[in-house]
Amino acid sequence: MFHEAAQAPQVVRAQLAANAAHTARLAARLRASPPRAVVTSSAAPSVSSVYEASPDLSGTLLLTISQSGASPDILAVVSRARDAGAHVVALVNAEHSPLAQLADEVLPLHAGPERSVAATKSYIASLSAIVQLVAEWAGDAPLAAALERAPAALARAWQLDWSAAVARLTAANDLYVIGRGLGLAIAQEAALKFKETCGLHAEAVSAAELRHGPMALVGAGFPLLLFTQNDESRPGVTQLAAELAAQDADVLIAGARLPGTTELPTEGAHPVIEPLLFIQSFYRMANALSLARGRDPDVPPHLSKVTETL
Repeated sequence: MFHEAAQAPQVVRAQLAANAAHTARLAARLRASPPRAVVTSSAAPSVSSVYEASPDLSGTLLLTISQSGASPDILAVVSRARDAGAHVVALVNAEHSPLAQLADEVLPLHAGPERSVAATKSYIASLSAIVQLVAEWAGDAPLAAALERAPAALARAWQLDWSAAVARLTAANDLYVIGRGLGLAIAQEAALKFKETCGLHAEAVSAAELRHGPMALVGAGFPLLLFTQNDESRPGVTQLAAELAAQDADVLIAGARLPGTTELPTEGAHPVIEPLLFIQSFYRMANALSLARGRDPDVPPHLSKVTETL
């Protein structure tokens, strides 16, 4: 896990170059003939894989993302989506996988072999591939320029010292991971990694939803990790962090500096790019935390590389 996560800067640099022409062509086609909706393969896959229903997806773009391209539930979603009229674009690391064969177009992640069960560089590669497509499709020159700088920023983010989080979480049993907007996705990823590599029960919660019930568990010393990228969501997240600190919760925050909290250093960038950098710093910390808790981050119990959900 440590060595694969460290490869993310090189992976993203190679991916951006290799996919540039294909992504530009796809973006041009999407501008010329905009889909009526964009759907991801995570949108209730049980509708297809379990209940065998076929929603009307004519005129839609189905964006499916996978490291292995072999999970049966994802394959069922994609197969039915194609039959229902969707145009399928697969962001997949295994270029010759069953998923790649099903898709109308493939944008390879170019992450290379990933042997650790816990995916790291392929997750970041998935995010960068999405950003590249969005920037091209929207004609967003500042975002495209920021993405070109992302590999160097990822390398700097990997070197940041998050050992304060290791010290605070080595003996923890439960925690919340908080994000909002673009930061919610990496909160979910971080919570997953806490569970699978560290044996630590973690729940990802939107900063907007914490007050709707989950706040009842937050008492003195309860640990929370908050991510806040520099966009319109930041004031709400920092306000929440200040309130949690006032309740004597153990607040770790990436992306802001607040009294009563533990600041985790971050690499600043375009707000769309910052979540990629935060999760890169997190991966190094999670690997160290796993070892500190006496676990093997590369071999989580009861898990395998390809999850065959039926």
